[in-house]
Amino acid sequence: MSPREKEKEAKLSTKEYERHLAQLHIELVKLQYWVKKQGLRVVLLFEGRDAAGKGGTIKRIVEPLNPRGCTVVALGTPSDRERTQWYFQRYVAHLPAAGEIVIFDRSWYNRAGVERVMGFCSDLEYREFLRSCPEFERMLVRSGITLLKYWFSVSDAEQERRFQRRSHDPRRRWKLSDMDLKSRERWDEFSRAKDEMFFYTDIQEAPWYTVEADDKLRARLNCIGHILDRIDYRNVLPKPTKLAPRPKGEHYERPPRERHAIVPERF
Repeated sequence: MSPREKEKEAKLSTKEYERHLAQLHIELVKLQYWVKKQGLRVVLLFEGRDAAGKGGTIKRIVEPLNPRGCTVVALGTPSDRERTQWYFQRYVAHLPAAGEIVIFDRSWYNRAGVERVMGFCSDLEYREFLRSCPEFERMLVRSGITLLKYWFSVSDAEQERRFQRRSHDPRRRWKLSDMDLKSRERWDEFSRAKDEMFFYTDIQEAPWYTVEADDKLRARLNCIGHILDRIDYRNVLPKPTKLAPRPKGEHYERPPRERHAIVPERF
């Protein structure tokens, strides 16, 4: 059996993945009810290589949750005004209130990654970030916020395979940005930047957790399972609502269908 065949055999089947995911989704719902009941504030921070599977994992986390209590923050390029602000300022505006979960799809660590490698910040700004980031996160934790930081790790061969798939699939092509193509050429620089970032910001109060993501399905399950393990929650799900029989109303006659613009049944 070739190495490729062994790797394929070791991957999780879709059926088994969906079974585990359904169980984890129930636990995520329990977690959200607990967060709301206890007034907790939770921040989940996702970083990692391009095409490492962060977005897919985030999508599966939020899928069963009430969007009023779980928000995904994916900030774009800062405006001219935001560039003059304290670096962490625009991220602070998105931190959770009591009973909320906030997920950062990339975060203030842009400065230690893409900004550093691509030259979008000065060396002085970068060094200041490495000094101030640990203190910023310690303040968040001291304030009562639960902060979990995840780094999605993918091999260069697997990343290249996913890039090629995005390039050839019109449904995925939007995921292949100009920045992705530039980062593809600077694998070593991003590796060194990540190592230095970990050295300064992997602190006891808010450690980094690495998710091995060459197998996307396993990565999603492992990450969700770890989140559930790291937050001490109880089952406070409300009991099923007993629905009384629908009351009989007055006689209602629906207007003729011809009065409405009906979407054609094409499928």
